[in-house]
Amino acid sequence: MSDQPSVLFVCVHNAGRSQMAAAWLAHLAGDRVEVRSAGSNPGDNVNPAAVEAMREVGIDISAEVPKMLTVDAVRESDVCITMGCGDTCPVFPGKRYLDWRLADPAGQGVEAVRPIRDEIRVLVEGLIEEIVPEPPSSSAAR
Repeated sequence: MSDQPSVLFVCVHNAGRSQMAAAWLAHLAGDRVEVRSAGSNPGDNVNPAAVEAMREVGIDISAEVPKMLTVDAVRESDVCITMGCGDTCPVFPGKRYLDWRLADPAGQGVEAVRPIRDEIRVLVEGLIEEIVPEPPSSSAAR
């Protein structure tokens, strides 16, 4: 992985889970990670319940647009995380692949999306610890 690892989140419609994951990673890791998301069969727009659930935690994804998964997006990413799209994600040697099994928020209300949002946050926090851990503070080294 480079100094700034790249993570690609993939779900079928790129309208819910992958959008929330990308937003969490960008929010929590800032510019320490390059973030992408895509779908194997992108929807027309981001799930309104996902937009609302993320808005509740202070993250605005209302301007995001579902994007088509491309071979280049996978090739250019260090870590590819799938969320229900199975084997439609191309595989390249040297990449790290993870599959996060998460409930699909499609057709769900915000009440059903909140626990998915929160589960994604926990997974993203763990990912950050693995790929860009915070350096120990100088006071902790003494």
